[in-house]
Amino acid sequence: MPDDAGTDAPVPGASADTAWLALACDLAALCPPSATAFSVGAVVVAPDGTELARGHSRESGPHDHAEEAALVKLTAAVPPGTTVYSSLEPCGARRSRPRPCAELIVAAGIGRVVYAWREPSLFVEGTGDEYLRAHGVEVVELPALADRARRPNAHLA
Repeated sequence: MPDDAGTDAPVPGASADTAWLALACDLAALCPPSATAFSVGAVVVAPDGTELARGHSRESGPHDHAEEAALVKLTAAVPPGTTVYSSLEPCGARRSRPRPCAELIVAAGIGRVVYAWREPSLFVEGTGDEYLRAHGVEVVELPALADRARRPNAHLA
């Protein structure tokens, strides 16, 4: 997968989850600024460690979410055990489109999600974690990277 974020795939020595999530956090810096939406990055990774897709908020349009932008790039069914790495908890509610990212992840057959920062209740109530768990998705929060995920969103504070 080409490196269009100026960042590389996982760094040696870091756990795979930490390295892929760090990449997702770096992708958030590519987001066009918005006063009404979070800047988020996402990476879809197969169980063998192959990157399947990546995306960031507002990548193709003003209402694109990172997970949505990455999922739309998938060209085949995802293998069991595929993980979505997202700098922010995938949304469980959404004002701009009918289907929130948590629902899109479940519909795509993604079995695991790793995120850095729990969605603050700034625009909508953050319920993606609960939705994913209720639908059998393994969810891992890595708050050690939360500050890195917050940086491209500092203007919203």
